[in-house]
Amino acid sequence: MTSKTFHTLAALVLAVAAGTSFASGQHAGGHGGDAIGKPGVAAKATRTVRIDMTDAMRFTPASIAVKQGETVRFIVKNSGQLKHEMVLGTVQELKEHYEVMKKHPEMEHADENMVSVAPGQTGEIVWQFTRAGKVDFACLQPGHYDAGMKGAVQVAAKDSHAGHKH
Repeated sequence: MTSKTFHTLAALVLAVAAGTSFASGQHAGGHGGDAIGKPGVAAKATRTVRIDMTDAMRFTPASIAVKQGETVRFIVKNSGQLKHEMVLGTVQELKEHYEVMKKHPEMEHADENMVSVAPGQTGEIVWQFTRAGKVDFACLQPGHYDAGMKGAVQVAAKDSHAGHKH
């Protein structure tokens, strides 16, 4: 692979991971830049959620509930013998990124919505969930996503009356 091809491919992967697209016309309505939220500030994290990744191709827990606007510090431990990662995104973004990863499994990531963790190690993601709805996460190492290594964060809408005194 030429250096130019590699850099073009790397730019495409980063664009997909960031929730943008070079040709938004191929997606109904395109993507909002913050469809899954935005990188959080560790000092503003309201809680820490510990996630374990195993060679059984599972996240524990695989379902997490947060509130809209909440900043969460994910401590992600790899209890397995294989490299694993946690990547936050929409289902479509995760599937697109996974296809690229299958073709280029040696690719490394350094984006704020993901963490790659070597066996026996721990990593972290600090994320602010700005929109209500579902944010998916998955391990995009080749074979892991297909084996079911995925989960979801359910983001509850803010109560529009919260904090108001009657």
